[in-house]
Amino acid sequence: MSKNLVIVESPAKAKTIEGYLGKDYKVASSYGHVRDLPKGDKAIDIKNKFAPTYEVTPDKKEVIKQLKQLVKSSETVYLASDDDREGEAISWHLKEVLGLKDENTKRIVFREITKSAITRAIENPRIIDIDLVNAQQARRILDRLVGFELSPVLWKKIKAGLSAGRVQSVAVRFIVDREREIDKFKSKATFKITAEFNVDGKTLHAELPKKFELEADAESFLKNCLQADFAIKNLETKPGKKTPAAPFTTSTLQQEASRKMGFSVAQTMSVAQKLYEAGKITYMRTDSVNLSDDAMANAKSEIISNYGDSFHKSRKFTSKSEGAQEAHEAIRPTNFAEQNAGSDRNEQRLYELIWKRSIASQMADAILEKTNVTISISNQEQTLSASGEVIKFEGFLKVYLETTDEELEDDENDNKGLLPPLHIGQSLELTEMKARESFTRPPARYTEASLVKKLEEMGIGRPSTYAPTISTIQKRNYVIKESRDGIARKYVEMKIKDRKFVKSEKTETAGADKNKLFPTNIAMVVNDFLVEHFPNVIDFTFTARVEKEFDDIAHGKQEWEEMIENFYSKFHNRVEQTENISRADSTKELGTDPKTGKPVIARLGKFGPLVQIGDQEDEEKQFASLKKGQFIENITLEDALELFKLPRDVGHFEDKKIVAAIGRFGPYLRHDSKFVSLGKEWDPLSITEEESIALIKAKREADAQKHIKTFEENPEIQILNGRWGPYIKFNKNNFKIPKDKEAETLTYKETLEIIENQPDKKKGRVTKKKK
Repeated sequence: MSKNLVIVESPAKAKTIEGYLGKDYKVASSYGHVRDLPKGDKAIDIKNKFAPTYEVTPDKKEVIKQLKQLVKSSETVYLASDDDREGEAISWHLKEVLGLKDENTKRIVFREITKSAITRAIENPRIIDIDLVNAQQARRILDRLVGFELSPVLWKKIKAGLSAGRVQSVAVRFIVDREREIDKFKSKATFKITAEFNVDGKTLHAELPKKFELEADAESFLKNCLQADFAIKNLETKPGKKTPAAPFTTSTLQQEASRKMGFSVAQTMSVAQKLYEAGKITYMRTDSVNLSDDAMANAKSEIISNYGDSFHKSRKFTSKSEGAQEAHEAIRPTNFAEQNAGSDRNEQRLYELIWKRSIASQMADAILEKTNVTISISNQEQTLSASGEVIKFEGFLKVYLETTDEELEDDENDNKGLLPPLHIGQSLELTEMKARESFTRPPARYTEASLVKKLEEMGIGRPSTYAPTISTIQKRNYVIKESRDGIARKYVEMKIKDRKFVKSEKTETAGADKNKLFPTNIAMVVNDFLVEHFPNVIDFTFTARVEKEFDDIAHGKQEWEEMIENFYSKFHNRVEQTENISRADSTKELGTDPKTGKPVIARLGKFGPLVQIGDQEDEEKQFASLKKGQFIENITLEDALELFKLPRDVGHFEDKKIVAAIGRFGPYLRHDSKFVSLGKEWDPLSITEEESIALIKAKREADAQKHIKTFEENPEIQILNGRWGPYIKFNKNNFKIPKDKEAETLTYKETLEIIENQPDKKKGRVTKKKK
């Protein structure tokens, strides 16, 4: 056996590190955390300074057993979990559970998995930093107390099964507040004037700097231009430059991977983790933009050899974040000479993004020449403007340019580009001038990445918490991430073409959203309840202050028990006071049903928001589910009465009725006791018989392709085609088909053997039916 045992968090990391250390070292994995607070009220002893009780999680008992065996035969144990609070806590828990002695236990840290970094770590061990452990414990204990005490309050006062959390509830509040801003927003119409001129066969784009608020003023301006002459009044050229962005932190990587590649926050972290564990990038949880001297020297060498000396510029970046660990590094490649890395397409794309951003940060500014053009109109004082820029020296733009959220939201052309040759006094030939009605836009809904940006700006959460927070609020059905179609909107366009004036009304799609975060009705109700009764828990500045206190604990400036006591005493009093609070009223009276004269209300039901005709005592009350995007707080009587048009008889097919309705999982068609889900492109209130028949036929065809075979001996056993290939379905359980078997040729006997030889949790009792 090896004299030295190194314990890391993941098997992938263990494999990479073992290759660097040689035969005297055995590298094993703890598979993440090994202990946690148990469920129930015995986990934290509130009266005894919040002393926690930890238990080895059931799935880690075998791991601990194996590690104990390895410890017995090792002289020295190196605890090598991640270099952050979570990693420090894992090392501490391992030391406690494995009964490790101080004299033969060493804590080592590294932020990249390279031979030099691992060797350096082994040569420079330290002891476990108990302040970091306490900061992690404080977060875990505080969050458990909040969740454990607050969730039952929500069950009693709103709805069973709800949960709340210190950071997640603040994240939900941002989304709820933004939705209400959008709902209250009143769009304002203006008219923007744009023009195109022909200059020696090339097009010069220009626009009027001011917008007209009235259609009549825009029309008057355009008609005056029918008889006008246009000329270059002024040319102003001035130098400019662009500077590269800092290397990636966790937050900026999540934002840019979302903007450039459409990755979710969780996907970015999962892919980055694989790159880190394979030794390709530095640690992916960081709020530092710092690069080490070695990394800067490595980047310099790569830039000079690829692009030349003039493209290099050494830069040191500092973090704006108050709690940032400058001793840590930004996310960067471990070896800049490796321009491509990763075992699949997503890893390769993310690595390329990290490589480009890191390299660009050490490159020269891009040198630009900006030209502003003023164009005179002969019969009026107002002038048109055009602008363009020429890149005189590419600098870092040769490699990379950051995308912004504003660029993604803005679909208007900024007309910046190369200008044709121009001189003052030059006459211009007007090709086209246009006045287009445009509308002010409400604030944009959050994407996962822009929500991370907001949390970071407000000092809420840390690099390790962004992804879990965003996953949690979606899992708990407070927030839905989806794309929604916009609505048709009419606009006016006026145009001069060939010296003729034309006015027309056109239609555009407004308000479409792609992969945005929408609050659910339950989020609105829970948020309002927490804002009213637990303002501290959901207050932005308070939550940020708690994060700062965790940082103080990590730096040994504050006792963790004292910090939790300060929070808990006030919080617990609030919880006790909620006994006197009446249930949150999630019911809204909308008016009277004109047909029956009964009241119409909107409320939260067991399976989601609904509208109801008749009060709670009415035995003949009717119900209808709300459509996606409808909120109890702003639904109107007219909206509600529309919903009662469902279920709706659409027509007939094969002498059987087709019915359109909305259910728990969205709109659907029912035909011959079978159901067909309606996608977002179909409205159950307007879908036609012809469209419905086409969808029913398409569903049948898809089902037929899914079905491979059944057996006369037992029709309940089916072989089906799934997303991941063929599988066996029996008793609501799915069973994998071994790679050496062909689904189409499986016999009944072979199928039974596969079912019986699956792991225990998948087994079903098969009754052999007689022919």
